[in-house]
Amino acid sequence: MTEQNNNPLHGVTLEQILNALVEHYEWPGLAERIDIRCFKSDPSIKSSLTFLRKTPWAREKVERLYVKLMRTKRPV
Repeated sequence: MTEQNNNPLHGVTLEQILNALVEHYEWPGLAERIDIRCFKSDPSIKSSLTFLRKTPWAREKVERLYVKLMRTKRPV
């Protein structure tokens, strides 16, 4: 249980992560940070979620960027 409390992704869905990133960076900024086509060519939440759920390396990059964003937003 303690391990999950320290996990910044605990209780956060992939859709919530993607929405937060798009809200903060917008699609062009997200595509600049993570070079994948679903963020560059006619991006949408639905198509990006489909791709990220099937592609572990891309999902990992998205999750890392989200954790980094949350660390910069939260006061220590």
